[in-house]
Amino acid sequence: MKILLCHNYYQQPGGEDLSFAAEVSLLESRGHTVTRYTVHDDVIDQMRRLEVAARTLWNRQTYRELRTLIRRERPAVVHCTNIFPLISPAAYYAARHEGVPVVQSLRNYRLMCPKALLMRKGSICEACLHRRLAWPGIWHACYRNSRLGSAVVAGMATVHRMLGTWKRAVDLYFTLTESARHKFIEGGFPPEKILVKPNFLDPDPGAGDGKGGYAVFVGRLSAEKGIATLLECWNEFKVPLPLKIIGDGPLAPQVQQAATTNNAITWLRGQPHENVLSEIGDATHLVMPSLWYETFGRTIIEAFAKGTPAIVSRLGAMAELVDDGRTGLHFEAGNAADLANRIELLLADPVRLAEMRLAARCEYKTKYTADRNYQLLMHIYDQAGATARGESTRRPVGICRESDRPVERPPEPTDSP
Repeated sequence: MKILLCHNYYQQPGGEDLSFAAEVSLLESRGHTVTRYTVHDDVIDQMRRLEVAARTLWNRQTYRELRTLIRRERPAVVHCTNIFPLISPAAYYAARHEGVPVVQSLRNYRLMCPKALLMRKGSICEACLHRRLAWPGIWHACYRNSRLGSAVVAGMATVHRMLGTWKRAVDLYFTLTESARHKFIEGGFPPEKILVKPNFLDPDPGAGDGKGGYAVFVGRLSAEKGIATLLECWNEFKVPLPLKIIGDGPLAPQVQQAATTNNAITWLRGQPHENVLSEIGDATHLVMPSLWYETFGRTIIEAFAKGTPAIVSRLGAMAELVDDGRTGLHFEAGNAADLANRIELLLADPVRLAEMRLAARCEYKTKYTADRNYQLLMHIYDQAGATARGESTRRPVGICRESDRPVERPPEPTDSP
């Protein structure tokens, strides 16, 4: 099969970039021909603001280039991982007008929230979730602290909602968890067109022994990741276990200060992936104290692959991925005292901890391997093709409900919506 993958790289590398690379590698390893269409946000520095705004709404260059590429390569499906801001929804129409089904990954909440996190000032925010225009996000300058930038992002989502782009120009979406799927349905996306496919980890790193005698946090050092809760837990409640923090970000100075004043905290900054996996495997448990609706939580499946249980916020995807009492524990998001209590509970029962390690490893082998993910991805591509043809198809229980109507093809533009 020939697949065309479209991806807009961010200026700061992130999980979406890793997922794009992983899916390309997965498909190529199974003998598929993958054509890449990519752009990078670095070029924004050489562009005028109005030009960036215009391309975010509709990129004529994307539309022309993709139609030419599709005509030459004739892919069976066009899979968009990230189109924001420079590829734009023009990619969908280019594919549709060449008769190729479109799949869009939903790895953040950008199409409903200018900030993409459903979070503001350290708390969950759904003020824009049910609105045709995300004017609260504009007023609060949620995108990069800019009202102009927020207006551009909100305007893109609103214009394409009015054009029917989200319902008609994309044949199938997939989220990483069921909880994220429900949020998009709340935001007005058609439930019959949203499937669920998690991330995966390949190759299998093998189980660790968990005998390092420490807890570990891995991720971006930013407010939404619950760094304040993490540091409060070790500084104020004196958890009887060392903590290793791996990562970098805007709250690095606070982490560095905590590591300087508290001997129980070690900051390892950013590390090569193999080192990260080794640290996770040796840890007693992983801590993920995020305050926002994580769309997945890649470090959780890395922990499971190493047989390491996770203590996570009782929120969104984290609570979905971690089975409380079996593969880890839940605590109240933002509550450092509750986090400390969960850690002490886990340390007090070595037998239960050993059982959790086995269960976590089993969870990875069952749900998050490359082979399992490949099956899900092929199913998604098949369903997208069937939806584009207007066929009624059967979908596996627990992934998505059946479509009850065909997708309309939008009228052919020249090179604008």
